[in-house]
Amino acid sequence: MEYFNALIHNKILLAGLIGWGTAQILKLIIHLAVNKKLDLERLIGDGGMPSGHSATVAAVATSTAFQCGLDSPEFAIATIVAIIVMHDAKGVRLETGKQAVILNNMVEMFEKMSGQDLTPDEKLKEFVGHTPIQVYAGALLGIIVAIIFHIL
Repeated sequence: MEYFNALIHNKILLAGLIGWGTAQILKLIIHLAVNKKLDLERLIGDGGMPSGHSATVAAVATSTAFQCGLDSPEFAIATIVAIIVMHDAKGVRLETGKQAVILNNMVEMFEKMSGQDLTPDEKLKEFVGHTPIQVYAGALLGIIVAIIFHIL
C-alpha cells in the first residue's frame, strides 16, 4: 500500500501524466474542430496537435526543476531526455509518417490493380510524428501544466 501511496503523491510523475492527458484531450478537440468528425483514436494515438510526447517530457522536466532544483542531476537527465524525445518526434517519427502515407498510397494502387483488399491492420500508421509547431505547442503545454500543478 505504501508503494501505491508513494506513486499517487509523486508530483513529477503526476505532472507528466496530466501533461500527456491534457495534450491528448486537446488533440481530440482540435481534430474534431478541423475535420468535423469525432475520432476517439486521437485520445491515445500518436501525431497531431499538440504533441503528447512533448507535453509529457516538458511537464516532467519542469516538475523536476521545481522538486529537485535546476542544479540537480535529476533535472539534467529529465531535460536531456526531453530534448531527445522532442527532437525525435519532429525528425525521425515525422519522416516515418510521411513515408507511411506514400507507401499506403502505393499499396492502395496495387489493391485496385489486383482486386484484393488489405485489412486496416495491414496498413501503416500515418500519424506517428509531429511538425515543429506541434512539438513546441506540446512543450509549452507541458510547462504550463507543471507550473499550474505545482502552484496548486
